[in-house]
Amino acid sequence: MKKLAAVLLCLWSLGGLAQEYPSRQVRVLVGYPPGGGMDAITRVVMPALSTALGQPFVVENRPGASGGVAAEALVKSAPDGYVLMVAESGTLALPAVSPKVSLDPTRQFAPVGGICTLPMAFVVNAEVPFRTTLEMIAALKANPGRYSYGSPGIGTLQHLAFESFRRSAGVDALHVPYKGATAMMPDLMGGQVQIAVISALAAQGPTRTGKIRTLAVTSPQRLPNSPELPTMAETLPGFSAAPNVFLVAPAGTPAAVVQRLSSALRTALASREIEEHFAKQGATAAPGTPQELGALIAEETRRWAAVVKDAGIKVD
Repeated sequence: MKKLAAVLLCLWSLGGLAQEYPSRQVRVLVGYPPGGGMDAITRVVMPALSTALGQPFVVENRPGASGGVAAEALVKSAPDGYVLMVAESGTLALPAVSPKVSLDPTRQFAPVGGICTLPMAFVVNAEVPFRTTLEMIAALKANPGRYSYGSPGIGTLQHLAFESFRRSAGVDALHVPYKGATAMMPDLMGGQVQIAVISALAAQGPTRTGKIRTLAVTSPQRLPNSPELPTMAETLPGFSAAPNVFLVAPAGTPAAVVQRLSSALRTALASREIEEHFAKQGATAAPGTPQELGALIAEETRRWAAVVKDAGIKVD
């Protein structure tokens, strides 16, 4: 009888906690600078959570190490739901890429829910002779080591996406890492590097003006706002490298708080306003329960660790 009473008291307490949360401002960490795709997505979604839950959800940019700086701050925070993080797939690869990173996403994150996918694109300098993915593969096979590809840095998801492509297609190319996509784009347009993987949104403007050519997108399906662009999977069946964006809390955050956040997030993502904002960003809403997100985090952590190991990628 005493055990039953204890269980009932615990459930009552959790229910009360869920109703009371949040009672003050919530900080939402983003591991990238203001103005980028991740920042834009976060600033679209957080006002909806503020409205739904009655407290400010304030975005705090903590750029560095592909989200590693923000993730470190998150896992050191109190597990009470007042510090959250909007993370993405690239952060899940960090422990495999760098031995200095002690992050364990499967154990140190409390999954809240999925937000969206942000597809990337394989792009080339406008002067290269190949105009399709098949032609690019043929050119790379015929000229091993002649062509170079740029990425925003070693171990970034763009780097890992090209390595996945390279191994799937059986080709070779010289990797030229940059300190961010902004530093890479002039060299891509100028022909110093011939190939790159960048966000599909960032590819739209230079592609329209003829400065670069987009060959394929990395999402499993063609993009609704650019249906003319083929997917890489149409050439390499099963290929997918669209970063997932999701909301997490520190491990140990009460289940009632996580469920309240998750429910509010799924409601927000169902709104027409957010759907329209996502379309402008080239994103597709990908809501999910904490359990579904937990499975996704575990799967992606394993997947990118395998790519890193197979390609021999390491950051000192």
